[in-house]
Amino acid sequence: MSTKLGQGKKKVYDGYTSFQYLEAGVDYKEYKLSKQNDRVTPYVYSLSEDEEEQVQQILEEDYIVSMHEHTFIMPENLLDFFEFRRQGRDWTGYKALSESGLDVVFENFMDGTAMVTSMAGWKWSDVIHDIGIRYSDIAHQDLLIKAERISDLYRAKKEGKIAFVGALESSTMIENELDRLDILYGFGIRTMGIVYSEANQLGAGLREPNDAGLTVFGKQAVRRMNKLGITIDVSHAGDQTSLDTIEESEKPVTINHAGARALWDTKRLKPDSVIKACAEKGGVIGIEAAPHSTITKAHPEHNIESFMEHFEYVANLVGIDHVAFGPDTLFGDHVGTHDLLAGQLSIKSAQMPGLKKVEYVKGLENPAECMPNIIRWLVKKGYSREDIRKVAGGNVLRVLEATWAK
Repeated sequence: MSTKLGQGKKKVYDGYTSFQYLEAGVDYKEYKLSKQNDRVTPYVYSLSEDEEEQVQQILEEDYIVSMHEHTFIMPENLLDFFEFRRQGRDWTGYKALSESGLDVVFENFMDGTAMVTSMAGWKWSDVIHDIGIRYSDIAHQDLLIKAERISDLYRAKKEGKIAFVGALESSTMIENELDRLDILYGFGIRTMGIVYSEANQLGAGLREPNDAGLTVFGKQAVRRMNKLGITIDVSHAGDQTSLDTIEESEKPVTINHAGARALWDTKRLKPDSVIKACAEKGGVIGIEAAPHSTITKAHPEHNIESFMEHFEYVANLVGIDHVAFGPDTLFGDHVGTHDLLAGQLSIKSAQMPGLKKVEYVKGLENPAECMPNIIRWLVKKGYSREDIRKVAGGNVLRVLEATWAK
């Protein structure tokens, strides 16, 4: 029976911690940060020794991809959060990532909660600051490779490292400036959402009561992202805006962190029509694990079982070639963060009738815990090695091959 968190071939990690090239108290204000792997009791999905051996072989040999994460470390005391965010300096959980089994991780920074100059988020200067500070730190270490081309994704695993893909959940910060997409691409952003919960110049978000679909400017932005080689995402877009984006794009579109509305009726999850349209265009749907998202009537308490119920529903609906995982986790108190930022993030699901509020999502608490436990679940349920290879990373890599510049 497995009790360890160690996953696959050990990554190249020399003990680097964020901003160790600077001097605490002189170059930045120091905050006590949350623990990485053991903020709560680590959870390892229970398997036999033979099954765990299969898991370790998969983690070592196959490509393991998380389509959506926030790999920064939150302050331990959430009362420090807003002051901490105004500093615009986030620490990356390098140690935990080195033990995560991940070969490719999509990093979504703080985008909507980058609050250097404004509490509202999504400001151009704040997002650029956020991206620049993180990449400055990454440039000083050797575990993560800044992934800008397809070859970087494959090189990372061969070198025992992790490909770090720059992503943003919305295009709100470009306002009506199309060339800002080029600038973001130049900074290293390789996947972008059309819109977050509130409407922007491109279209309607999932929070809006009326969704008129993709705007004229939105169509121009989709075409520019296609040309640049930015993978387009509609996880937070309204239903009609999602459908319009999928139709307008010449290339596959992703839903990199969501679930099936058929299992839990909330706008945060996608209806069958959008899931099917995404798959028919060659896209992939990554299943979400942020607290109180992918729950079901059978599993109203959010955990790995409810999460995987969404996975199986989507796989049965559109086929195993079009589903993957985008857990959307972080290092710190995720539930507390949602409570703190309910207004900025448009989160109301925790008050939905029938939902059992949890302190954390058991089995999917942080970016280091998610994919190994997901692989364990798949092995336990008897999924074939070929199917596991697809959903663990192969499906995502196929879409990136189709959408990125070569």
